[in-house]
Amino acid sequence: MVAGVSFEAPDLARKVEAMSEAEIDTLPFGVIRLDQNFIIQFYSATESRLSGYGRPIGENFFEISESPQKRALETKICAGLEEGKVDLDIGWRGGKGANLREVRIRVQSAKDGGVWMFFERDEPR
Repeated sequence: MVAGVSFEAPDLARKVEAMSEAEIDTLPFGVIRLDQNFIIQFYSATESRLSGYGRPIGENFFEISESPQKRALETKICAGLEEGKVDLDIGWRGGKGANLREVRIRVQSAKDGGVWMFFERDEPR
């Protein structure tokens, strides 16, 4: 784990914002940064490997997601953004093709708008 950065940290977004992209890529869980319009700004190497999506920078997260739960998650994130702060911890079935499995997702507000999404899942078998 990089410098004590844990998926469980209550201030996970702040910890990740203090890291370089290369350091984020070494975390054992996936990391995605979305702008206010849900356009992917950063997609970690770990998330790329575990999700099966490659690195879809510039794509709308909710347009490329194949999860049937994507609209519910989008609604929750929108509600948090409207209130001024997003801090979600949810279960979800995600991934692509053979990588589809149960995922724990944490979503937290980014310092400069948008959100950070963190994905914890078992390694594919």
